[in-house]
Amino acid sequence: MRRQRRVKIIATLGPASPDEAAIERLFEAGADVFRINMSHSTPEKMREIVRMIRAVERTQGRPIAALVDLQGPKLRIATFAEDMVRLEKGATFMLDSDPAPGNCERVHVPHPEVLAALECGHRLLLDDGRIRLVITETSPSCVVTEVEVGGKLTARKGLNLPDTVIAMPALTPKDYKDLEAALDADIDWVALSFIQRPEDIAAAKKITRGRAGVMAKIEKPQAVGWLTDIIEAADALMVARGDLGVEMPLERVPGVQKQITRAARRAGKPVVVATQMLETMITSPMPTRAEVSDVATAIFEGVDAVMLSAESASGQFPVEAVGTMNRIAEAVERDPTYRSVIHAQRTEPEHTGADAIAAAARQIAETLDLSAVVSWTSSGSTAYRVARERPDMSIVVISPKAEIARRLALVWGVHCVVGDEAQDQDDMVDRACRTAFAEGFARAGDRIIIVAGLPLGMPGATNMVQIAYVGGESAL
Repeated sequence: MRRQRRVKIIATLGPASPDEAAIERLFEAGADVFRINMSHSTPEKMREIVRMIRAVERTQGRPIAALVDLQGPKLRIATFAEDMVRLEKGATFMLDSDPAPGNCERVHVPHPEVLAALECGHRLLLDDGRIRLVITETSPSCVVTEVEVGGKLTARKGLNLPDTVIAMPALTPKDYKDLEAALDADIDWVALSFIQRPEDIAAAKKITRGRAGVMAKIEKPQAVGWLTDIIEAADALMVARGDLGVEMPLERVPGVQKQITRAARRAGKPVVVATQMLETMITSPMPTRAEVSDVATAIFEGVDAVMLSAESASGQFPVEAVGTMNRIAEAVERDPTYRSVIHAQRTEPEHTGADAIAAAARQIAETLDLSAVVSWTSSGSTAYRVARERPDMSIVVISPKAEIARRLALVWGVHCVVGDEAQDQDDMVDRACRTAFAEGFARAGDRIIIVAGLPLGMPGATNMVQIAYVGGESAL
């Protein structure tokens, strides 16, 4: 199956997509990657979902990526003596280490590291930002706050700390267990929640050891401050706009989204835009015009993937939501302004031979109006470099490793085919031509450009570019 778009679609699985048939319908509607949210799953359920994804992959004959999204730390207040309390604007409210049930004057915070990190002037947000507090006094066992925005508050609501860096690891004991189970199940990507610093990614990479790509979810203002280092440490990024919109002013989120996506594109790292993209389609078969525009804006930015959450996981119209996103993507990429926007955001290649080769291949392909760029890769690095260039023509990737082909299902413009390693350069050229023809990216007599690393099979050695005729002899 050949997609008629370059951007990829991630669909979250859940109660609305409970079996293999439902997953197959989502794939046929346009999903390229399936997300498993470990906040609502167990290792046993996750393994079963991965098994179903692999079954669909075999039926469809296309690499499909499985993304496991770890829950991360969940900061919450404790309980109240009553079902609900009301906090009035201007009132004093304390958060402390006393486990006794709270009231309208205080509540227990079962996270000592939070109380230790808070400082005067820091903001506290409760219940997804519906209640806002500002700290006026601190001590080792409690903080005193003034209520800026009050309202009703019930037990175990979420606690967000937009101004505070907490000495808390991004991986909880549950996350360690879930991550090991995910790696045993041969998942392709793992997304890390609650990222504050690049060190949070390093901890996960010590466990994954290259067995899965590590995606950093940017959902906290602290992570935005460390963006350059986080991009360098991670294999991919996700703009998690839901939590970002809680912890920073909503009007700043679109600008931050552009900052993250453009920085990731410059670095050649895949970037995903997520959260509330087609939120109306949880309960309606049609999105709003604003939602369509939101998805289109991300695609115009050249992001690698756009993601559906509750729309496909628990909504009433999961297949319709994927299909709608697919149609939006196709329409945007056909728009006459799309290529000019993509070209305008293109950056200079990195100062490496491999990046220079990829940039040269794109320029040659566009100058000569070639039919496709065909990349051979065993590690995926050549494909990432070519995709970073955002060429006008299709990118066909041939890899001898199924796990690399699946991982590349997330990457902009890449149509990956699993095939045996080429025997020599002539075999590589011949099979590149035959693959481009068989997959529908070139016709007999067309020319393609081939990018690879020699000697064959050596990871990260992109150093060769060659033009070849499909159905004829190769030509330099």
